[in-house]
Amino acid sequence: MAVSKTQTPERIREGYDAGLRLFGENRVQEFAEKAGTLADLQDAEWRMIGHLQTNKAAKAAELFTGVESVDSLRLAEKLNVAAENLGKKLAVLIEINVGGEAAKSGVAAESEDLQELLQGAAGLEHIEFRGLMTVPPFTEDPEQARPYFRRLRELRDQIGARALPGIGMQELSMGMSHDFEVAIEEGSTCVRVGTAIFGERIKP
Repeated sequence: MAVSKTQTPERIREGYDAGLRLFGENRVQEFAEKAGTLADLQDAEWRMIGHLQTNKAAKAAELFTGVESVDSLRLAEKLNVAAENLGKKLAVLIEINVGGEAAKSGVAAESEDLQELLQGAAGLEHIEFRGLMTVPPFTEDPEQARPYFRRLRELRDQIGARALPGIGMQELSMGMSHDFEVAIEEGSTCVRVGTAIFGERIKP
């Protein structure tokens, strides 16, 4: 996934012309402002990867093909209603806060909130749960991220073994520009790469 947040439509188009098709954005409003100029990129997929407030769920469901930062049943329910109104099915990942960091979004791996979300998935017919996503605590040394990646893979396997209705666990989104090699070694099926593709971020 090419993380295109803060990038101009022109830069995103360059990435598309180079063969990129999966893009990740962090903010609903930012992508809304550039979506119109990118609408002709018909086979491009746009995913929401940043924290999503419930009051922006309807707009996110309209703009994106998937939301990879679902961290509560309430948000999933809002997305489900919005997707139903749009006549579409929305691919989602559950964001797990593997490091237990207060400043980061995501649901805790051992929490009742996660169990509530997993149990409630069966009733959300316009949401397709595909797996898990995480952003581990930042470290300059990619090896220090390995235990967090491994923990997410183990959690994915544990959830998958339960064969819960409405829950698929085929995707594991973890790893960014500085640590994606380690993430892949630990089972990542999608790495989110921004800086290594586009260069340093353009400040909004």
